[in-house]
Amino acid sequence: MTRVVEHEHEHGRAPEHEYDVVVLGAGPVGENVVDRVRAAGLSAAVVESELIGGECSYWACMPSKALLRPVIARSDARKVAGLRESVYGPLDALEVFAHRDEVVGDWKDDGQVDWLDSIGVRVFRGHGRFVGPRRVEVAGPEGERHVLTARHAVAVCTGSRAVLPELPGITGARPWTSREATSSDRVPGRLVVVGGGVVGVEMATAWHALGAKVTMLVRGDRLLPRMEPFVGEHVAEALRARGADVLTGVSVSAVVRDGGTGPVTVVLEGGDHVEGDQVLFATGRAPRTEDIGLETVGLEPGSWLDVDDSLRVTGSDWLYAVGDVNHRALLTHQGKYQARIAGAAIAARAKDAGPLDDGSWGAHAATADHAAVPQVVFSDPEAAAVGLSLAEAERAGYRVRAVDLDMSGVAGAGLYAQGYRGHARMVVDLDREVVLGASFVGPGIGELVHSATVAVVGEVPLARLWHAVPSYPTLSEAWLRLLEAYRG
Repeated sequence: MTRVVEHEHEHGRAPEHEYDVVVLGAGPVGENVVDRVRAAGLSAAVVESELIGGECSYWACMPSKALLRPVIARSDARKVAGLRESVYGPLDALEVFAHRDEVVGDWKDDGQVDWLDSIGVRVFRGHGRFVGPRRVEVAGPEGERHVLTARHAVAVCTGSRAVLPELPGITGARPWTSREATSSDRVPGRLVVVGGGVVGVEMATAWHALGAKVTMLVRGDRLLPRMEPFVGEHVAEALRARGADVLTGVSVSAVVRDGGTGPVTVVLEGGDHVEGDQVLFATGRAPRTEDIGLETVGLEPGSWLDVDDSLRVTGSDWLYAVGDVNHRALLTHQGKYQARIAGAAIAARAKDAGPLDDGSWGAHAATADHAAVPQVVFSDPEAAAVGLSLAEAERAGYRVRAVDLDMSGVAGAGLYAQGYRGHARMVVDLDREVVLGASFVGPGIGELVHSATVAVVGEVPLARLWHAVPSYPTLSEAWLRLLEAYRG
């Protein structure tokens, strides 16, 4: 193990500590970077100003899915003969909130800290800022200061934050962002959701089921615009059928809430307005790089950080940017994948192990960021996709064919839910006859996306996929039906 050097700086200045690797941010991405470099025998320290475990653990992935799980389970149960009559009562919101609080450890990070300690990673609590190349100063919560020097690499893993648009009245209206939407313990009578992306859709689904009257305001022409058009159409139709209002093609011009309490009025361009008891803005994210001293290393504060496929910042031989901050794929699982790649690359360079394996799909190349990013939206119905949509494949110059499937024709779907409604699409590269992308919408389809991911990453020829026999009767039989449709 590499020795850690700690000594008091001369003239009483902040004590200095030296490590092989210093990581800014101890969310899932930062945790995975230090785990990989420690496994390679390098010393490491991590700096965190909030809770160890980061946004995903406390304000995003975990609490949102804890809120959504009973929603989707109840919805699925209502589609099963002999069971639906037992689940027509309302959800117990207080019990849902209690489970959510348990899932996030009541917003305490003791277990995460213990794990980092167990693998020999030093945790520095406080705000970290660069004070020059390879050097980070940490301002602790009690006014203490430390300077950390990295022998080999510093990895910026500070993630992203929700962005509020610059609208008249928005500050005084005290709107929700994703953090408040996943942590609130009160159900608003009327919730206005601005935005039709993943956060907007998931939170509209959850809070409507918990008892709020939901109105969605979407600037574009459909929900989930980054997925195939049919996906958002299915989700919007289901939300409307359950009583939510989904308005597309509308833009917000102002927000009014007198005194920061009471009802909120969301004013639309053109003069119409929508009233609610709370408003959630799910309208984008920005990198948490505005106050980490980027200017001391020649970079622009508040900017996304450009990286190569080993996650090293362009033009640097020691600085890495991993996860949301590089803007390649703002998903926790993708950030953790990047962290594994970055950790391996940092270790290989530190040990001067020769040329990196940085070609496509190599050990030191985050290739999936370009070709195979999977995502599940835990809406009702669920939505999932991986790889390229039809439009993306055509723009990229591939000669492609889209194969579509009405999921209601799959035997496993009919057993999963009476009146099952869903749709699947496979995008095929006609020149190589491999799957470039796949998209699904319907109850229970979140578990289908990994098989699609394996097919895309493995570039498995369709002729070989024909021999991957799905078990009968399962939803996975969708693969057989898609291949049959392709063969004609």
